[in-house]
Amino acid sequence: MNLKLVAKRLIFLVVVIWAASTIVFFIPRLSGRNALRERFGELARTGGFSPADLEKIIASMQQQFGLDRPLYEQYWTYLGNILRLDFGYSLYRYPTTVTELIAQSLPWTIGLLLVTTILAFVIGNLLGAVAAWPRAPGWMRGIATPFILLTGVPPVIMGILLLFFVGFRWKLLPLGGAYSVGTVPTFSIGFILDLLKHQILPGLALVLGSVGGWVLSMRGMGVTIQGEDYVNFAEHKGLTGGRIFRDYYLRNAMLPQITGLALALGSVVTSAIIVEGLFGLPGIGTMLNLAIRSNDFPTIYGIVLFITIAVAVLMTAVEFLYPLLDPRVRNS
Repeated sequence: MNLKLVAKRLIFLVVVIWAASTIVFFIPRLSGRNALRERFGELARTGGFSPADLEKIIASMQQQFGLDRPLYEQYWTYLGNILRLDFGYSLYRYPTTVTELIAQSLPWTIGLLLVTTILAFVIGNLLGAVAAWPRAPGWMRGIATPFILLTGVPPVIMGILLLFFVGFRWKLLPLGGAYSVGTVPTFSIGFILDLLKHQILPGLALVLGSVGGWVLSMRGMGVTIQGEDYVNFAEHKGLTGGRIFRDYYLRNAMLPQITGLALALGSVVTSAIIVEGLFGLPGIGTMLNLAIRSNDFPTIYGIVLFITIAVAVLMTAVEFLYPLLDPRVRNS
C-alpha cells in the first residue's frame, strides 16, 4: 500500500478524533448545565442534607474535577486525558472511572456486535448474490424476498416485536438479561448454554434488522456485474458455473460492499447499543441508559466519545483492508 495514502488516512483519523473530542468538551459547557449541581441536587432531595452542605460539596467536587480552573486549562487537561483514554470519573459510581465502566461492559458489546455484524454481512451478501445470479434455481432466489421485506424495520422495532411474540406471548426465549437470575457465572456447559440462550433474541433483532439492506445492495451489484466483459469471457472459456460465481461474480461484487460496511459501521454500532439497552444486556448500551437516568454526565460524554473514536478507528481499518482485496487500489 502507498505510504502516502496511509499517512493521509492516519492524519484524517487524528483530525476526526480531535474534532469529536472538542465537540464533546464544548457542547455541554455551552448548554449552561452544571452536571455536579444537577447530580448532587438530586441526591439532596432524597438524602435530606442542608443547602449549605450542598454548596460545600459542589465546591469541593468542582475543585477535585478541575472545573474551577479557566476553560482553556480544562481543555488542554481534557485533551491530555483523552490521549491516555482517561474519560474522568463517574458521578453515579464515584470513585470508579468511566474507563473502568467501559472496560467492564465492552466485552458484552463486542461479542454481540462482532457476531451479528459478520452474520448479517455474510448472509445478506450471499443471498443477494444468489438472488441476482441468473443460473441460480428459482427457490434459491426466492429465499431473499422475506429478508428484503424486513429492510424497512429498524433493529429496535424488530427487537420489540421479538420480545413481545417470542419472549412474552410464546415464552420460547428469555425476555432479557445476560443470563438467568440467580445463576453464578462459571466456565460450565450449562452456564454457556444459558448465556447463549439469552443472546438469541438481541442477536436476531440485529441480524434481521440489517440483513435485508445487504441483500438489496448486493443484488444490485450482482445485476450490474452480469454484463461485464470478464464475466462474459469466463463464460465463453467454458468455466463451470460455480467457479464463475465464486471467482468472477461474487468476488468483484463484494468490493463495493466492503466500502458499504465501513459507511454502515456507525449505524450498526448505534443499533447494537440501543438493542442492548432494550434487552438489558450489561454492555455499553445499558451503561449509557443508566448514566442518562442518573444524570451521570461524565459517563455519558465518555461513552459517546469512546463510541465515536471506536467507529473512526474501525472505518480506517476497513479502508486499509480494501487495497488488500482490490489490487487496483493497492497499485494506484
